[in-house]
Amino acid sequence: MPRAILDEPSIHSAVRAKIAGWNNATVDQVRTAVAANDVVVVGMKQNPFPAKARKALQAIGQPFKYLEYGSYFGMWRPRSALKMWTGWPTFPMVFVKGVLVGGSSELQALIDSGEFKAMLA
Repeated sequence: MPRAILDEPSIHSAVRAKIAGWNNATVDQVRTAVAANDVVVVGMKQNPFPAKARKALQAIGQPFKYLEYGSYFGMWRPRSALKMWTGWPTFPMVFVKGVLVGGSSELQALIDSGEFKAMLA
């Protein structure tokens, strides 16, 4: 089932450019990293779950790119843009071969099941 997003005809033409460009540099930075790396973890300071994802990858010797966007006290707008872009509501956001697989618990489940290695093959 596709994620519900507002249809283009339901967005007034006067605000389309603002929507399209809102924190676009952050989204582009993540897109570039996802295109250039097999595994990307997008996180934030003070949140223990991005650290859990990084530790899980380190435990299996998997290289990854880590991008960090602020903390609970700052950079909420860039993080909000990433949430709107992906539809994923929390951090970390873990990408494997260009596919958003979820957060730290979803990553660990993929590692435990063997699917993570299969995705990289």
